[in-house]
Amino acid sequence: RRSGFTSRAWSSRGRRIAPGATTGEPSRDFGTPIDEPTHTQGDRHKGEMASKNVLRRIFSNAGSRLLQCAAPRPGKHSQLLTARGMAAASAGGKIQAAPMVYVAGEEMTRYTMDRILERWIKPHVDTSAWEFFDLRAKNRDDTEDQVLRDVISAGARLKAIFKEPTITPTADQVKRLGLKKAWGSPNGAMRRGWNGITISRDTIHIDGVELGYKKPVFFERHAVGGEYSAGYKIVGKGKLTTTFVPEDGGEPVVVDDRKITDDLNAVVAYHNPLDNVTHLARIFFGRCLDAGIVPYVVTKKTVFKWQEPFWESMKTVFDAEFKQKFYDSGIMKPGSELVHLLSDAATMKLVVWTDGGFGMAAHNYDGDVLTDELAQVHKSPGFITSNLVGVDDNGTLIKEFEASHGTVTDMDEARLRGEETSLNPLGMVEGLIGAMNHAADVHGGSSSVHPWTGKLRAVIHKLFREGRGTRDLCGAGGLTTEQFIDAVAEEL
Repeated sequence: RRSGFTSRAWSSRGRRIAPGATTGEPSRDFGTPIDEPTHTQGDRHKGEMASKNVLRRIFSNAGSRLLQCAAPRPGKHSQLLTARGMAAASAGGKIQAAPMVYVAGEEMTRYTMDRILERWIKPHVDTSAWEFFDLRAKNRDDTEDQVLRDVISAGARLKAIFKEPTITPTADQVKRLGLKKAWGSPNGAMRRGWNGITISRDTIHIDGVELGYKKPVFFERHAVGGEYSAGYKIVGKGKLTTTFVPEDGGEPVVVDDRKITDDLNAVVAYHNPLDNVTHLARIFFGRCLDAGIVPYVVTKKTVFKWQEPFWESMKTVFDAEFKQKFYDSGIMKPGSELVHLLSDAATMKLVVWTDGGFGMAAHNYDGDVLTDELAQVHKSPGFITSNLVGVDDNGTLIKEFEASHGTVTDMDEARLRGEETSLNPLGMVEGLIGAMNHAADVHGGSSSVHPWTGKLRAVIHKLFREGRGTRDLCGAGGLTTEQFIDAVAEEL
């Protein structure tokens, strides 16, 4: 730990350990076509002015029912909460949290979540059924990434995961942290391990508080494929041939054959799995239908021709299963069609459509970049959720919840220098709430867990409405990281 504020002892292979113990291990009305979801012609000037103001804010701040396609049901390894266990927890004055995986990260976000666990969670919630893992880069290095494999195994078993932000070490961080290698993205491994379908990133709204978007905005980011699992080599002049060999023993297919003439080149190979795009489509269109918002599909298929199947799969599901439902609900006018947006056009629509009330679905990388923009328009990454939806071999949904932002390295460095910080934890706390609620839905205990997490959310929102939030929303007069945590604790 770089911080002297640690309040938890962790086993590198899982559960929390007692202080002093040793483990022997390293430690609306829409027009046709659907173009501008909530703007009429008379609002255009107002909308243009608003978009300029939003752009100004973006650049000035530049430095700083999920799918119910399978009802949650316990797996064979689930630890169902019994009435006796619930009664015992109540007798101790705490609610009993259902089994789930808690993954700790590092830097500023870990420091903040350490304090939140101590001040908000432990006094009110019995977390003895949680399985804790330390996913700092140093611990991954010390365990040869066994800790990550254990996280994936536990998540597949318990179905509910909360994850703090972690780092994927750069070459500089490898040197600074004394790592043996630059370990790959833990998020990518989790998405593959849990058969990830989509990463849902949505705006968080607080009644009585004006944020970037007036109404909800949903985003589905394809959870697999693309650059994140790419193989690459740095090469010189020569010939590059990419060949596909069919699993059934058929004739090899040359995908690409080219001459390389530069002295220095990066050659890259990756693929986009498409089998689960239909599942993504059902998740996305189902959520938009429930929320009453207009769906859009985003690609760059005019240039990247290989993105055409993504659009075709999405449109096929929409036309066959959802189009009439959107007509009947009044979300779309009869005769209108699902709209495709080029990714560069989507970039501007996110700035212009500040009334909200729309959703977008995109490939993995586009979804990553566009949701960063979404967070900036909506005031702060702290007001965006990030939920991975996967599925096990029996069709049971696996859900992992986290914040949409990273470890906030620059703020952590300021804290270590003794400077004041003001980190908005709402995105992380919404993730923790989501994981606790999903765990209770799967394993039992929702009648006590859901009301308590609802109270926690209400307290946080109340403080923001009263001007006692963090400085990203409340300005210079807002509370520091520690003051905000203490204020919520007092309200609880």
